[in-house]
Amino acid sequence: MMLAVLMAGALACPASGLAVAVLGSGGPIAEGRAGPAYLVHIAGRPRLLIDAGPGALLRLGEAGVAPERLDAIALSHLHVDHAGDLPAILKSANFADPPARLALFGPDGRGLFPGTRQHVMALLGEQSGAYRYLADWLAGPQPRLAITDVPSGDPDRPHETLLVDWPDYRLSAIAVHHGVVPALAFVVRSGGATAVLAGDQSEFSAGFDAALAASRPGLLIMHHAIPEGPGQPRGLHRPPARIGAAAAVLQAGQLVLSHNMKRALDRQDEGLAALRQSYAGPVSIAVDGACYAASPPQ
Repeated sequence: MMLAVLMAGALACPASGLAVAVLGSGGPIAEGRAGPAYLVHIAGRPRLLIDAGPGALLRLGEAGVAPERLDAIALSHLHVDHAGDLPAILKSANFADPPARLALFGPDGRGLFPGTRQHVMALLGEQSGAYRYLADWLAGPQPRLAITDVPSGDPDRPHETLLVDWPDYRLSAIAVHHGVVPALAFVVRSGGATAVLAGDQSEFSAGFDAALAASRPGLLIMHHAIPEGPGQPRGLHRPPARIGAAAAVLQAGQLVLSHNMKRALDRQDEGLAALRQSYAGPVSIAVDGACYAASPPQ
């Protein structure tokens, strides 16, 4: 199931409330979708980019959103399909006048992998960075790119870490299990509404379910990378039955399946049937350019 989606002009997001536009709904294989990337809108204005998979910069341009207009970029983890467009986005924002300033949030390395700061230094560092011509983002005592390594902690006993606390929205992160890779989910709250972007997480992320139990997000975005059934890499991603179980525990108002891979889409009916064993609410399969509102709980 190949899919090509082009977005013309601004995304059709509501002018009020909390909403999330799906810039990229695909995975790491070239299957016609951009890599995972989500644009959080508050009262009609794009404020946060969650993940920056390959194609994210193109999708931002198609949507008419200049990266320098954002408050921050938050990376769930540092796999290339989630962070590969970060240097390109920073390059684009470097043309802003006055010079752009951005906050960047991402996981620490937990002593196993480079953390976000070390990752960015490998890309932009003045002495040895692969893209050292962009080192001005890191120059001076107050760099224009303010990097925060978010503790990815113990995904079995996670807690919310507050990252942004503005008058009109709050952003927090929760550690999730994604194999041995430090990874985060993100929670955005605004005006009584909540959106949860679950990121890549395996079926061993019960701590995520417990931490957000009965949180009743108006919007839950979960990743649909593997089909139901045996023989799947369950240590990296949740199968549909476990996606449905999480949506039920959180009492999500609506569930959106993203990070869609052909192997899961080819068995979509089977997956939805497994998901429906636990979750009875509205379910959508994301495409690039779709926008979903997060309504306050009723």
